[in-house]
Amino acid sequence: MQNDLIKALEEVLDLERAALVEGDLDRLGNTAPEKEKLIGAINELQVLDSQDLIRVQQKVERNQTLLNSAADGIRAVANRMSELRRVRQEFSTYDAAGQRNGFAVRGKAKLEKRA
Repeated sequence: MQNDLIKALEEVLDLERAALVEGDLDRLGNTAPEKEKLIGAINELQVLDSQDLIRVQQKVERNQTLLNSAADGIRAVANRMSELRRVRQEFSTYDAAGQRNGFAVRGKAKLEKRA
């Protein structure tokens, strides 16, 4: 029973790692409920010391590092997108004193063609 749970958890952790490496956030979200269920079942067995659990713990830590990196990447993209939106809405310059001056950019500028 214990070995089956640990083996199943390892498989889920390997799937989670693959999803993280491939950037497949949908598949990543699908692994979370199964992972939580298996961890809960293993905790109920109260197995404290096992080479298998040490290996699983190492996989959990590896995946947590990948999850943290993915979250950092997502935050960086969100910040960059926010900056790009701001740049499209405002033109900034600096005066001789180093003070920033912002000028609102008109909505969609239209180019008129004349014959």
